[in-house]
Amino acid sequence: MIDPLKAFLQLGVALLCSLSAVAIADSVSPRVLNIGYYEFAPAIYTDAHGTARGELAELTRRVARQAGYEARFRLLPSARLYAALENGSIDVWPGARGKPELTTHTLEGRHTLSQINLNLYHRAGTPAPRIPEDLAGKSLILIGGYSYWPNVNTMLENPALDLRLLRTSNHLSALEMLRRKRGDYLLDYQIPVEQARQRLNMEELPYLRLTQVPIHFIVSRHTHDAETIVEALDQAYETLRQAGEDLSLPSD
Repeated sequence: MIDPLKAFLQLGVALLCSLSAVAIADSVSPRVLNIGYYEFAPAIYTDAHGTARGELAELTRRVARQAGYEARFRLLPSARLYAALENGSIDVWPGARGKPELTTHTLEGRHTLSQINLNLYHRAGTPAPRIPEDLAGKSLILIGGYSYWPNVNTMLENPALDLRLLRTSNHLSALEMLRRKRGDYLLDYQIPVEQARQRLNMEELPYLRLTQVPIHFIVSRHTHDAETIVEALDQAYETLRQAGEDLSLPSD
């Protein structure tokens, strides 16, 4: 014969164990992904409170959340960001695919999040240069901390061109230097140049496109479960897109 009191106690213990298991499961926080970035306004930048903002930052948060992760952003200069991907202290970079120095250290997501143009700007009223011959002996304005692709670096480092490289800290000062004829040409990316140009109320600048850069999720091979992370981000992006969410980002 079943003892009612004993059965009641067993049921209570089972219920308490079940509730405890649920509470423990609920208390487990999602894995944090360390997201590296450098200032690239308006796509991704740091606001006055030190928080990563911009449409690329928001898209990264949405996709990471859909994939079951929490995104924690870390601002770094480009050289330190690449080093962090190489040692695994940064898990993900929403950035340019195809960087030769990162090939053996990273996995690239399948989806193109955006496309950005790297342009050579010149002042209105001046002729478009023939590249590379018309750059010989000229001064070229660059943004400090940016790196480029092998074909561009080869041109910049070509001793036969005798280029004078002028580095500045931001896009606003770079445009001012070009406007004030403190440099002959400006090498810069189109999206931040357009934002800076509008802030300065400058006229549109003529340019030559040197290369177009696709933006993907770049995952460090040295982070734990790198293959799982890149696949989860890809799948989350596809899930959001199939659900009809707007994942479009400004592209050149």
